[in-house]
Amino acid sequence: MALSRLRNPVISRAPSLLRARLFSSTCRSLPRSSRVLSSFADVEGTLSRTTSVPVFGRLHGHSSKTKSRIGVRYFSSADPLQTVVGMPALSPTMSQGNIAKWRKKEGDKINVGDVLCDIETDKATLEFESLEEGFLAKILVPEGSKDVPVGQPIAITVEDPDDIKNVSVPAGGGAEVKEETSEKRIGNEEKKQQTSSLKTNTAELPPHFVLGMPALSPTMSQGNIAKWRKQEGDKIEVGDVLCEIETDKATLEFESLEEGFLAKILVPDGSKDVPVGQPIAVTVEDPNDIESVKTSFSGDGMLQEDKPVRHDPTSKTKAQKTSFSRISPSAKLLILEHGLDASSIPPSGPRGTILKGDVLAAIKSVIGSSKISSSKEKQTPSPPVKSQTASPGLSGLKSTLPQADAYEDLPNSQIRKVIATRLLESKQSTPHLYLSSDVILDPLLSFRKELKENFDVKVSVNDIVIKVVATALRNVPEANAYWDVKKGEAVFSDAVDISIAVATDKGLMTPIIRNADQKSISAISLEVKELAERARAGKLKPNEFQGGTFSISNLGMFPVDHFCAIINPPQAGILAVGRGNQVVEPVVGADGIEKPGIVTKMSLTLSADHRVFDGHVGGAFLAALRSNFSDIRRLLL
Repeated sequence: MALSRLRNPVISRAPSLLRARLFSSTCRSLPRSSRVLSSFADVEGTLSRTTSVPVFGRLHGHSSKTKSRIGVRYFSSADPLQTVVGMPALSPTMSQGNIAKWRKKEGDKINVGDVLCDIETDKATLEFESLEEGFLAKILVPEGSKDVPVGQPIAITVEDPDDIKNVSVPAGGGAEVKEETSEKRIGNEEKKQQTSSLKTNTAELPPHFVLGMPALSPTMSQGNIAKWRKQEGDKIEVGDVLCEIETDKATLEFESLEEGFLAKILVPDGSKDVPVGQPIAVTVEDPNDIESVKTSFSGDGMLQEDKPVRHDPTSKTKAQKTSFSRISPSAKLLILEHGLDASSIPPSGPRGTILKGDVLAAIKSVIGSSKISSSKEKQTPSPPVKSQTASPGLSGLKSTLPQADAYEDLPNSQIRKVIATRLLESKQSTPHLYLSSDVILDPLLSFRKELKENFDVKVSVNDIVIKVVATALRNVPEANAYWDVKKGEAVFSDAVDISIAVATDKGLMTPIIRNADQKSISAISLEVKELAERARAGKLKPNEFQGGTFSISNLGMFPVDHFCAIINPPQAGILAVGRGNQVVEPVVGADGIEKPGIVTKMSLTLSADHRVFDGHVGGAFLAALRSNFSDIRRLLL
C-alpha cells in the first residue's frame, strides 16, 4: 500500500523528481532497441565517459575484469543477469537518505509502478518506485539504515527468478553498509524501544504496511495526532481521511491513496511531538489478517508517551521513605519553611532527588485534607492573631494556600512553538525600521457607507485597507520585496500577495490574499471571511498561508491607538493598523477659510527590513498610502 497523503500536499509525487526510476542509468536488455545513458568499464578497469549508447539484445563481457558500478548491469556466460540498484537522489538537495521501510522482500516479483521501499530524504518520506519488471534478489541495506549516501548500492535485481540464488554481491557494494547499519541498529535498540520501534518479527506476519508520521509541510519535523477519523477494523477507501494531524502550521488531514483495513493504531489521539517517520498505524489488505496483526503490534509496539508522574502523598510506604538521597535547593527551602518531614515526600527526580514540585504536591495534599478538619473553625470568627503554639508547618501551609492555586500550566501548541521561534529569530536577525504616519479615515468611512446604502455591498474597514495597501505596493514596487540571505541582496516580487494576521485559539495565522491589487474590494471581503473561518478551524491548506509578500496586522477593533508589529520573514514589511480616533483640526472650508473641524484619524506604523527599505522607499510607500486614503475612489480605477 502506498503512503497516505495530505490533500493538496506541499510535497507531492512529482513525476520528474520524486518518482524515482529504479534502474537509473542502466542498460536494459530487451529485444527492441533503446537508448540509455550509462557508464561502462572496459576490460582494463578504466571508466569510459557517459554517453548515449544504442543497445541491441544482450551484451557480453568478462565479469572477472569488470568493476562494480552503481546502476550498471553485468553480463557473463557464468554469472546471472543482475542489476545493482543505488540510493537515488529524490530531491535536488539530497546527498544521503534513510531506508525507512522495504515494501518488497527478497524473492518478490517487481512490476512496473511497484514501490520498492520508502526513503526518508532531507525533505520528506518518499516512495522509490520501479519502472521495469524483475525480481528483488538481494537487499544490501536493511530497514532503519541511516545516512546512506546517494549512489550507495542498496539492492540487486534480476530478470529471471532462477538467477536469485546465484546472485553475487559486488565487492564493497553494500556488505560494509549492511554490517555498519546492523551495528547501529543493535547499538540503538534501547533507544528505539523507548520511542516507537516495532519489536516484532514482521516476516512471520501476514501482508501489512506500517504507516509513519508524514511530513505535511517543508518545515515539519514532528506533529500531534489531533483525532483519529478511522477506528481499528474500519474499511479504508481511496481518499478517506485516516486522522487529523496538527503540524507546525495548522491541523491537516492525512488521507489514504489505496484501499485496505486499519488493523492497529500505534499512536492514540492526543499524542504530542510525534517525530516524522514515527510509525503511527498498521494497515492490511485482508480483513482476516486484522486480529493477527493487531495482536502482534500490541504492547511494546505502542508509542510510549511521556506522562506526568502523579504521586499520592497520603500513601507512605517504606520504599518512599527511603528512596530519596538528594534534595534540590528550592525543595529544601520549602521543607524548612513549612516544617515538613522529607522522608514522607516521594521523590520524582533523577537518582531519588526530591524536587520543588514534589514538595508543592505534598503541601497541596495536606491542605486538602486539613480543609475538612478545619471547617468548624472557619464557622466561628476568630481574630487574626498568630498562635504561639501553632505548628510552624501548619501556619506555613495556610500562608501558601492562595499561592498553590494561583497558577495553571497550559500545554503549548505546535503553532505557538513555531510562532515563538520565528518571532525571536526575526527580532534578532532582521534590522527593523519603524515609520509612522496618521491618515484621515473619513473618506474611507463615507465610501464604505455609500457601498452599503447604494449597492448593498457590506465590506469592513480592514477589507478596504487591504486594497489600499496592495495598490500602494503596486505603485511603489521597491517596497514589495524580500531579503535573500544566501544571495545577500533584495529580491523584488512580481505578485502582490497580502498576508492577513488572524488570531486563533492555537496561535496567530496569516492567510494570504493572492494578487490583492488585481481584485475588487468585494472579492477581497469574501476571500478574507472564508480564509479567516478556515484559519480559526485549523483547516487552512499549506499554500493558503505559506508565502506572501507583505503583511497587515489590524488591531483597530480594540482600544489600540498605535503599535509596532514584528516582521514575518522572509517578508520585508508589515503594516500595523490602529483604531480611528476623532480629533479637532483646522479644516479648510468651501470658502477657503480655515475653521475648527472634527476629523477621524488612524495611525499606521510600518515595520520594515532596513536591508530592503531605506528612508526613501519607506517614505514613498507611506506617501502612496496617504494618497490612497485621501482619495479612496481611485481604488476603483
